[in-house]
Amino acid sequence: MDDHTAIFLRVLLAFGLAVAGGGISAAVGVSHQRLCALISLAAGTLLGVTLFAIVPECRESMQWWELLVALASGYVVFVLISKYVYHVCPACAASHFDETTTHRFSEIAGALIIALGVHSTMDGIALVAGHEGHHHHTDMSMLLAICVHKIPEGLALGALLLGAGYPRRRAVVWVALVESTTLLGGLVGWLALSHVSGFWLNAVLAHAGGGFLFLAMHAVLGELVKHGKAVVLANFAGGVALIAGLHWVVDHLP
Repeated sequence: MDDHTAIFLRVLLAFGLAVAGGGISAAVGVSHQRLCALISLAAGTLLGVTLFAIVPECRESMQWWELLVALASGYVVFVLISKYVYHVCPACAASHFDETTTHRFSEIAGALIIALGVHSTMDGIALVAGHEGHHHHTDMSMLLAICVHKIPEGLALGALLLGAGYPRRRAVVWVALVESTTLLGGLVGWLALSHVSGFWLNAVLAHAGGGFLFLAMHAVLGELVKHGKAVVLANFAGGVALIAGLHWVVDHLP
């Protein structure tokens, strides 16, 4: 399989899982307890891929201060979007989607779509950057973390749309439209990162890692405030362990 096909399949899989999450939410619904568990698991995978894949790989071609600046840039971008536009990820902000929020959906729809568009575009770029780095650990970890994250993202967005009064089919269509920016991010990454140096490729990876750190911390803290600490922490630890276990398996493959 050539690189272009591999990139296309990775981005398409992430997009498909998010839409599938929206479809499940529209068809059968999902309890917030289950969504909370999935959110915490996904947050753990995002932290795991940053700690075990992105940081070690980027450290090979970047000074510590360069790595910290790149990580901080991704974190700050998501902080600013969440503060001045809207929550950058519906899964991470699921606890904020109360009855008042859903009733006001028409007022916040534009801001939400912009925020999610930036987030999903970054997901697509991160998938390309992980693959272009030619580090099997990072490529597989990035793919797993983003795919796990996309499922509760689609579930949460679908639940918000249904709560706002959207018909089931229309809710799924809107989930697909919003999440299609993942495909856009894959295209942007493929066009922009195919011929850049290792340093700049790692800078993009670290920038994505900073965004992942924000998403992971925001998700866990938000769920800890609203729900049982045991469920949140157990699933979060499970997500981190999942990425660590993947690294161990890849290291010991013949």
